[in-house]
Amino acid sequence: MNKSWVIPPKANAEFVAHMEDVLDVYKRPYDPLYPQVCFDECSKQLVSETRQPLPLEPGHPLRYDYEYERQGVSNLFLFSEPLRGWRQVVVTEQRTAVDYAQQMKYLVDECYPEAIRICLVQDQLNTHVPASLYKAFEPAEARRILDKLEFHYTPKHGSWLNMAEIELSVLARQCLAQRIPDSETLQREVAAWQEERNRQSRKIDWRFTTDDARIKLKRLYPSILS
Repeated sequence: MNKSWVIPPKANAEFVAHMEDVLDVYKRPYDPLYPQVCFDECSKQLVSETRQPLPLEPGHPLRYDYEYERQGVSNLFLFSEPLRGWRQVVVTEQRTAVDYAQQMKYLVDECYPEAIRICLVQDQLNTHVPASLYKAFEPAEARRILDKLEFHYTPKHGSWLNMAEIELSVLARQCLAQRIPDSETLQREVAAWQEERNRQSRKIDWRFTTDDARIKLKRLYPSILS
């Protein structure tokens, strides 16, 4: 065996375990009582114009001056249920553990009040943990919310396994690739994008399976030595 292909079992066994867990979740059939939701977040730099853009003219797009003024940063939390073609984006000023906890409460109480249990796929950011809810709520309330959540974590350096990243990529291209001066404008733009995409029930056709991983990513699997 070529030793250059032997990957340290401890680190890569953890990667493989998280990867196969998430891929198994993606094989589950649609069930409104046990929805599969992907969660992720990103930031958006707010900038305002220092000069008025030149208007549209025949043969010329809207033209912006290269100078701009920074107006801070907003955070965007995104939920996506790929099998239903639904997504929800929430704009906040920051991304603390308490902000995360508030989003989990929103998911449970507002988005899926009838669900028995929500299967949640997310990355391993340090705030994306059950302990965050105990920082935001009384113990009984934190426990109530957590009892309706089933956490599945993507591997470290494997956030591409989170389908919410696909939605964030679409959001970035179709909505955020422009200068947005303030949080209010950002919320309007995001809401319009979200409404149109939900109206069209845009789904994600995920085709990468555990069998594919065991073939295409074989080098990531630990070597079993007798």
